[in-house]
Amino acid sequence: MFQVLDHAAVGERLPGAAAPEPLDLVFIEGFTGHTVIGIHDNELHRPQPLEIDVCAGVPRVRACETDCIADTIDYGELRQRIHGLLQEHGVRLLEALAEQIARIAIDDFHAHWVRVRIAKPRKFEDTAAVGVMIERRREPRALPPRSATLRLIGQGLVPGSR
Repeated sequence: MFQVLDHAAVGERLPGAAAPEPLDLVFIEGFTGHTVIGIHDNELHRPQPLEIDVCAGVPRVRACETDCIADTIDYGELRQRIHGLLQEHGVRLLEALAEQIARIAIDDFHAHWVRVRIAKPRKFEDTAAVGVMIERRREPRALPPRSATLRLIGQGLVPGSR
């Protein structure tokens, strides 16, 4: 479903790779929510604050022309989904939570690319924050399976074609 990106920024490409299509980016920055998450005993009994940034890219959205929210990612709806996820996620690692947010953006909001950053502010007295950042890209759609006749044509085995 997801392709893990092996480069740092959207728009970068490997030598010889096709140029990616330009993306319009919709983002939520500085979202703050509370959830129970972690691996240490002191993290598993009460909600703690998380700061979440989501940046989701879609190819030139129709909303630029239609001025209709249905033609883009509704960041208000995405925000609500993140609030709900924080109540029910059931994971222990920030990486797993970030992956769930990325899946929502790609599967439910049709983003082609997403970057999710999750931070635990002031987790340690000598840090401003600790956390993770992931990037995911929608997998290219597979071609539909060929019919039996097309497979036979490709193999030169079409009955009655001699």
